[in-house]
Amino acid sequence: MKKLIALLCVLLMMVCAASATAEQLAGGWTPSADPTVTEERQALFDKGTEALTGVGYTPIAYLGSQVVAGTNHAFLCQAVVVYPGAEPHYAMVYLYEDLQGNVSILSIAELDVGALCTYGAEE
Repeated sequence: MKKLIALLCVLLMMVCAASATAEQLAGGWTPSADPTVTEERQALFDKGTEALTGVGYTPIAYLGSQVVAGTNHAFLCQAVVVYPGAEPHYAMVYLYEDLQGNVSILSIAELDVGALCTYGAEE
């Protein structure tokens, strides 16, 4: 009986370990359960964008992460070109955090909100 219980415990631990590993596999993006830009996420964003000049990016939502050899992070940001009277626009800012904690810009994609809407588009 003890051996059977021990075997069941081992099998249960293996199943739990396999499911935890599957959630952290490299390659796929994992949407954030909470898009709030926490202090930790803000610090990560600031570290990755500190050298940017010309456009100010303010993160408004943390959209998710991707495990690679490190972690990629996706932020939805409000962007404003640094000159008087500039109109804000929106952009996706992708950051890469390496295994040593260094953060760099992976890419920045400007969003054309009007182009995203397909309502009324000709077919």
